[in-house]
Amino acid sequence: MRSFTPSLRVLAVTLAGAALVFSPVGGQATAKAPAAEKADCFVPPAGSAAKGGRGADTRDMSVAEQKAIEARTAQLLKAKAARGVGVPQGALAAATVPVYINVMRDAAGNGDVTDTQISQQIAVLNKTFGGQESSAAANTGFTFTLAGTFRYNNTNWHHDKQSSTYRKQTRKGGKNALNIWLVDFSYLGIATFPWDYSRNPGIDGIRVQYTSLPGGSATNYNLGETATHEAGHWFGLYHTFQGGCTSTNDEVSDTPAQSSSTNGCPEGRDSCSLPGLDPIHNYMDYSYDSCYNQFTPGQSTRISNMWTAYRA
Repeated sequence: MRSFTPSLRVLAVTLAGAALVFSPVGGQATAKAPAAEKADCFVPPAGSAAKGGRGADTRDMSVAEQKAIEARTAQLLKAKAARGVGVPQGALAAATVPVYINVMRDAAGNGDVTDTQISQQIAVLNKTFGGQESSAAANTGFTFTLAGTFRYNNTNWHHDKQSSTYRKQTRKGGKNALNIWLVDFSYLGIATFPWDYSRNPGIDGIRVQYTSLPGGSATNYNLGETATHEAGHWFGLYHTFQGGCTSTNDEVSDTPAQSSSTNGCPEGRDSCSLPGLDPIHNYMDYSYDSCYNQFTPGQSTRISNMWTAYRA
Protein backbone atom coordinates (compact mmCIF):
# COMPACT_ATOMS: atom_id res chain seq x y z
CA MET A 1 0.00 0.00 0.00
CA ARG A 2 1.33 3.44 -0.91
CA SER A 3 1.94 5.90 1.88
CA PHE A 4 -0.77 8.49 2.29
CA THR A 5 -0.80 11.45 4.62
CA PRO A 6 -4.37 12.57 5.27
CA SER A 7 -5.33 16.17 5.83
CA LEU A 8 -6.80 15.95 9.31
CA ARG A 9 -7.80 18.35 11.99
CA VAL A 10 -7.85 17.35 15.63
CA LEU A 11 -10.87 15.07 15.76
CA ALA A 12 -13.70 14.84 18.22
CA VAL A 13 -14.03 11.21 19.24
CA THR A 14 -16.31 9.51 21.71
CA LEU A 15 -15.14 6.04 22.61
CA ALA A 16 -15.83 4.34 25.92
CA GLY A 17 -15.43 7.61 27.78
CA ALA A 18 -11.90 8.27 26.55
CA ALA A 19 -10.61 11.07 24.39
CA LEU A 20 -8.59 10.14 21.33
CA VAL A 21 -6.61 12.75 19.43
CA PHE A 22 -5.57 12.12 15.85
CA SER A 23 -2.27 13.46 14.58
CA PRO A 24 -2.18 15.08 11.11
CA VAL A 25 0.37 12.53 9.95
CA GLY A 26 -1.02 9.12 9.13
CA GLY A 27 -4.14 9.63 11.18
CA GLN A 28 -2.71 7.75 14.13
CA ALA A 29 -4.65 7.89 17.36
CA THR A 30 -3.32 8.06 20.88
CA ALA A 31 -5.56 7.42 23.84
CA LYS A 32 -5.66 9.93 26.66
CA ALA A 33 -7.35 9.62 30.00
CA PRO A 34 -10.76 11.26 30.12
CA ALA A 35 -10.96 14.54 31.99
CA ALA A 36 -13.77 14.35 34.55
CA GLU A 37 -15.27 11.54 32.43
CA LYS A 38 -15.66 13.97 29.57
CA ALA A 39 -14.38 13.12 26.13
CA ASP A 40 -13.21 15.70 23.63
CA CYS A 41 -15.92 15.92 22.22
CA PHE A 42 -20.60 -5.44 -6.62
CA VAL A 43 -18.25 -7.62 -8.27
CA PRO A 44 -17.12 -11.22 -7.70
CA PRO A 45 -16.42 -12.12 -4.10
CA ALA A 46 -12.74 -11.30 -4.52
CA GLY A 47 -13.82 -7.70 -5.10
CA SER A 48 -15.69 -7.84 -1.81
CA ALA A 49 -18.25 -5.17 -2.56
CA ALA A 50 -22.02 -5.25 -2.73
CA LYS A 51 -23.71 -2.13 -3.93
CA GLY A 52 -27.05 -1.40 -2.38
CA GLY A 53 -29.78 1.16 -2.70
CA ARG A 54 -30.88 2.73 -5.95
CA GLY A 55 -29.05 2.15 -9.20
CA ALA A 56 -27.97 -0.87 -11.18
CA ASP A 57 -26.84 -3.98 -9.37
CA THR A 58 -23.18 -4.22 -10.34
CA ARG A 59 -22.28 -6.98 -7.88
CA ASP A 60 -22.59 -9.66 -10.51
CA MET A 61 -21.60 -13.14 -9.45
CA SER A 62 -21.44 -16.31 -11.49
CA VAL A 63 -23.38 -19.40 -10.46
CA ALA A 64 -20.07 -21.19 -9.91
CA GLU A 65 -18.82 -18.47 -7.57
CA GLN A 66 -22.07 -18.49 -5.64
CA LYS A 67 -21.95 -22.28 -5.29
CA ALA A 68 -18.34 -22.12 -4.13
CA ILE A 69 -19.26 -19.67 -1.37
CA GLU A 70 -22.12 -21.87 -0.19
CA ALA A 71 -19.90 -24.96 -0.21
CA ARG A 72 -17.17 -23.18 1.72
CA THR A 73 -19.67 -21.92 4.28
CA ALA A 74 -21.07 -25.43 4.76
CA GLN A 75 -17.55 -26.80 5.30
CA LEU A 76 -16.76 -24.17 7.91
CA LEU A 77 -20.00 -24.77 9.77
CA LYS A 78 -19.41 -28.52 9.78
CA ALA A 79 -15.85 -28.11 11.01
CA LYS A 80 -16.87 -25.71 13.77
CA ALA A 81 -19.73 -27.97 14.85
CA ALA A 82 -17.30 -30.87 15.11
CA ARG A 83 -15.17 -28.76 17.46
CA GLY A 84 -18.18 -27.70 19.46
CA VAL A 85 -17.91 -24.13 18.20
CA GLY A 86 -21.04 -22.16 17.44
CA VAL A 87 -24.64 -22.64 18.51
CA PRO A 88 -26.44 -25.92 19.22
CA GLN A 89 -28.13 -27.62 16.28
CA GLY A 90 -31.44 -25.96 15.52
CA ALA A 91 -30.58 -22.78 17.40
CA LEU A 92 -29.65 -19.42 15.91
CA ALA A 93 -26.63 -17.31 16.67
CA ALA A 94 -27.12 -14.04 18.52
CA ALA A 95 -24.67 -11.31 19.41
CA THR A 96 -24.30 -7.64 20.22
CA VAL A 97 -22.35 -6.01 17.41
CA PRO A 98 -20.10 -3.05 18.25
CA VAL A 99 -20.59 -0.30 15.68
CA TYR A 100 -17.92 2.25 14.79
CA ILE A 101 -19.19 5.30 12.93
CA ASN A 102 -16.59 7.01 10.76
CA VAL A 103 -17.84 10.39 9.50
CA MET A 104 -15.81 11.32 6.43
CA ARG A 105 -16.19 15.09 6.05
CA ASP A 106 -14.48 17.21 3.41
CA ALA A 107 -11.64 19.58 4.25
CA ALA A 108 -14.11 22.32 5.18
CA GLY A 109 -16.09 20.03 7.47
CA ASN A 110 -19.03 19.53 5.09
CA GLY A 111 -20.78 16.17 5.17
CA ASP A 112 -21.19 15.98 8.91
CA VAL A 113 -24.05 14.31 10.76
CA THR A 114 -25.25 14.97 14.28
CA ASP A 115 -24.81 12.72 17.28
CA THR A 116 -28.61 12.49 17.37
CA GLN A 117 -28.68 11.14 13.82
CA ILE A 118 -26.06 8.56 14.74
CA SER A 119 -28.05 7.47 17.78
CA GLN A 120 -31.16 7.24 15.62
CA GLN A 121 -29.27 5.14 13.08
CA ILE A 122 -28.22 2.66 15.75
CA ALA A 123 -31.86 2.56 16.89
CA VAL A 124 -32.96 1.78 13.33
CA LEU A 125 -30.51 -1.13 13.13
CA ASN A 126 -31.83 -2.52 16.40
CA LYS A 127 -35.40 -2.14 15.23
CA THR A 128 -34.90 -3.71 11.80
CA PHE A 129 -32.72 -6.61 12.88
CA GLY A 130 -35.01 -7.08 15.88
CA GLY A 131 -38.03 -7.63 13.65
CA GLN A 132 -39.91 -4.68 15.10
CA GLU A 133 -41.25 -3.07 11.93
CA SER A 134 -43.76 -5.73 10.92
CA SER A 135 -45.60 -8.72 12.33
CA ALA A 136 -44.14 -10.70 9.43
CA ALA A 137 -40.57 -9.73 10.27
CA ALA A 138 -38.06 -12.09 11.84
CA ASN A 139 -36.03 -11.17 14.89
CA THR A 140 -32.50 -12.06 13.84
CA GLY A 141 -31.23 -12.04 17.41
CA PHE A 142 -28.55 -9.46 16.64
CA THR A 143 -28.36 -6.12 18.41
CA PHE A 144 -26.09 -3.14 17.90
CA THR A 145 -24.31 -0.77 20.23
CA LEU A 146 -22.37 2.37 19.38
CA ALA A 147 -18.71 1.68 20.15
CA GLY A 148 -17.31 4.96 18.88
CA THR A 149 -17.83 7.96 16.63
CA PHE A 150 -14.88 9.33 14.66
CA ARG A 151 -14.88 12.44 12.49
CA TYR A 152 -12.27 13.05 9.79
CA ASN A 153 -11.72 16.04 7.51
CA ASN A 154 -10.41 14.87 4.15
CA THR A 155 -12.04 15.75 0.84
CA ASN A 156 -10.85 12.63 -0.98
CA TRP A 157 -12.15 10.38 1.76
CA HIS A 158 -15.42 12.29 1.88
CA HIS A 159 -16.00 11.44 -1.78
CA ASP A 160 -14.91 7.82 -1.23
CA LYS A 161 -11.66 8.20 -3.12
CA GLN A 162 -8.70 6.05 -2.02
CA SER A 163 -11.28 3.95 -0.18
CA SER A 164 -9.06 0.95 0.43
CA THR A 165 -6.44 3.25 1.93
CA TYR A 166 -8.73 5.21 4.20
CA ARG A 167 -10.58 2.15 5.41
CA LYS A 168 -7.36 0.39 6.35
CA GLN A 169 -6.23 3.49 8.21
CA THR A 170 -9.46 4.06 10.08
CA ARG A 171 -11.13 0.68 10.65
CA LYS A 172 -11.58 -0.35 14.28
CA GLY A 173 -12.39 -3.60 16.05
CA GLY A 174 -12.24 -7.22 14.96
CA LYS A 175 -14.28 -9.36 12.61
CA ASN A 176 -17.36 -8.98 14.80
CA ALA A 177 -17.27 -5.16 14.60
CA LEU A 178 -19.36 -3.25 12.08
CA ASN A 179 -17.57 -0.20 10.73
CA ILE A 180 -19.77 2.33 8.96
CA TRP A 181 -18.10 4.99 6.84
CA LEU A 182 -20.37 7.93 6.04
CA VAL A 183 -19.39 9.39 2.69
CA ASP A 184 -20.78 11.38 -0.23
CA PHE A 185 -20.78 9.28 -3.38
CA SER A 186 -23.03 8.20 -6.24
CA TYR A 187 -24.36 5.13 -4.44
CA LEU A 188 -26.55 4.81 -1.41
CA GLY A 189 -24.23 2.20 0.02
CA ILE A 190 -21.56 -0.43 -0.55
CA ALA A 191 -20.72 -3.38 1.71
CA THR A 192 -18.18 -6.13 2.09
CA PHE A 193 -19.25 -9.74 2.57
CA PRO A 194 -18.26 -11.85 5.60
CA TRP A 195 -16.33 -14.40 3.55
CA ASP A 196 -13.95 -11.63 2.43
CA TYR A 197 -12.79 -10.75 5.93
CA SER A 198 -9.96 -13.28 6.13
CA ARG A 199 -8.61 -12.09 2.78
CA ASN A 200 -8.74 -8.37 3.46
CA PRO A 201 -9.81 -7.50 7.00
CA GLY A 202 -8.72 -3.88 6.75
CA ILE A 203 -11.56 -2.87 4.45
CA ASP A 204 -14.33 -4.84 6.15
CA GLY A 205 -17.52 -2.86 6.74
CA ILE A 206 -20.07 -0.72 4.95
CA ARG A 207 -19.95 2.65 3.23
CA VAL A 208 -23.16 4.64 3.43
CA GLN A 209 -24.32 7.89 1.84
CA TYR A 210 -24.33 10.27 4.78
CA THR A 211 -27.59 11.92 3.68
CA SER A 212 -29.40 8.58 4.11
CA LEU A 213 -29.23 8.66 7.90
CA PRO A 214 -32.47 9.45 9.74
CA GLY A 215 -33.37 13.07 9.05
CA GLY A 216 -30.99 13.33 6.09
CA SER A 217 -31.72 14.94 2.74
CA ALA A 218 -31.84 11.82 0.52
CA THR A 219 -35.45 11.92 -0.67
CA ASN A 220 -37.21 8.57 -0.10
CA TYR A 221 -34.01 7.16 1.40
CA ASN A 222 -33.56 9.13 4.62
CA LEU A 223 -35.01 6.84 7.28
CA GLY A 224 -31.76 5.00 7.94
CA GLU A 225 -32.68 1.85 6.04
CA THR A 226 -29.66 2.02 3.72
CA ALA A 227 -27.47 1.02 6.65
CA THR A 228 -29.83 -1.88 7.34
CA HIS A 229 -29.59 -3.02 3.72
CA GLU A 230 -25.80 -2.78 3.68
CA ALA A 231 -25.48 -4.46 7.08
CA GLY A 232 -27.54 -7.27 5.60
CA HIS A 233 -24.80 -7.78 3.01
CA TRP A 234 -22.16 -7.53 5.73
CA PHE A 235 -23.94 -10.40 7.48
CA GLY A 236 -23.96 -12.43 4.24
CA LEU A 237 -27.31 -11.71 2.61
CA TYR A 238 -27.68 -11.19 -1.13
CA HIS A 239 -30.23 -8.95 -2.79
CA THR A 240 -33.63 -10.59 -3.03
CA PHE A 241 -33.31 -10.31 -6.81
CA GLN A 242 -29.94 -12.11 -6.84
CA GLY A 243 -30.03 -14.64 -9.67
CA GLY A 244 -33.32 -13.34 -11.07
CA CYS A 245 -36.16 -15.79 -11.71
CA THR A 246 -34.38 -18.92 -10.53
CA SER A 247 -35.07 -21.42 -7.80
CA THR A 248 -31.66 -20.70 -6.23
CA ASN A 249 -32.15 -16.94 -6.32
CA ASP A 250 -30.67 -15.39 -3.14
CA GLU A 251 -30.02 -18.73 -1.38
CA VAL A 252 -33.01 -18.09 0.91
CA SER A 253 -36.11 -20.22 0.36
CA ASP A 254 -38.72 -17.89 1.84
CA THR A 255 -37.90 -14.83 -0.27
CA PRO A 256 -39.84 -15.25 -3.55
CA ALA A 257 -37.83 -14.93 -6.73
CA GLN A 258 -37.90 -11.61 -8.53
CA SER A 259 -36.47 -10.71 -11.91
CA SER A 260 -35.11 -7.28 -11.03
CA SER A 261 -34.84 -4.71 -8.28
CA THR A 262 -37.79 -2.67 -7.05
CA ASN A 263 -38.19 1.07 -7.38
CA GLY A 264 -40.58 2.75 -4.95
CA CYS A 265 -43.17 0.51 -3.31
CA PRO A 266 -45.26 -1.17 -6.05
CA GLU A 267 -47.70 -3.36 -4.10
CA GLY A 268 -48.55 -6.58 -5.92
CA ARG A 269 -45.51 -6.55 -8.18
CA ASP A 270 -44.91 -10.04 -9.56
CA SER A 271 -41.97 -10.17 -11.93
CA CYS A 272 -41.47 -13.97 -11.97
CA SER A 273 -43.67 -16.92 -12.84
CA LEU A 274 -42.39 -18.77 -9.78
CA PRO A 275 -44.66 -18.70 -6.70
CA GLY A 276 -45.00 -15.56 -4.63
CA LEU A 277 -45.15 -11.82 -5.17
CA ASP A 278 -41.92 -9.85 -5.28
CA PRO A 279 -40.63 -9.25 -1.73
CA ILE A 280 -40.75 -5.47 -2.07
CA HIS A 281 -40.91 -4.97 1.71
CA ASN A 282 -37.70 -6.88 2.28
CA TYR A 283 -34.68 -4.90 3.39
CA MET A 284 -32.58 -6.59 0.71
CA ASP A 285 -34.59 -5.19 -2.21
CA TYR A 286 -34.11 -1.63 -3.53
CA SER A 287 -37.43 -0.22 -2.34
CA TYR A 288 -38.00 3.15 -0.71
CA ASP A 289 -37.09 3.27 2.97
CA SER A 290 -40.75 3.68 3.88
CA CYS A 291 -41.55 0.42 2.06
CA TYR A 292 -39.06 -1.73 3.96
CA ASN A 293 -40.24 -3.66 7.01
CA GLN A 294 -38.75 -7.14 7.20
CA PHE A 295 -36.12 -9.80 7.12
CA THR A 296 -37.55 -13.29 6.74
CA PRO A 297 -36.93 -16.30 9.01
CA GLY A 298 -34.84 -17.79 6.22
CA GLN A 299 -32.69 -14.69 6.07
CA SER A 300 -32.30 -14.82 9.83
CA THR A 301 -31.04 -18.40 9.56
CA ARG A 302 -28.59 -17.39 6.85
CA ILE A 303 -27.33 -14.49 8.97
CA SER A 304 -26.80 -16.93 11.84
CA ASN A 305 -24.90 -19.39 9.67
CA MET A 306 -22.73 -16.70 8.12
CA TRP A 307 -21.94 -15.21 11.50
CA THR A 308 -20.98 -18.61 12.89
CA ALA A 309 -18.86 -19.45 9.87
CA TYR A 310 -17.03 -16.17 9.41
CA ARG A 311 -17.46 -13.75 12.31
CA ALA A 312 -17.94 -15.74 15.52
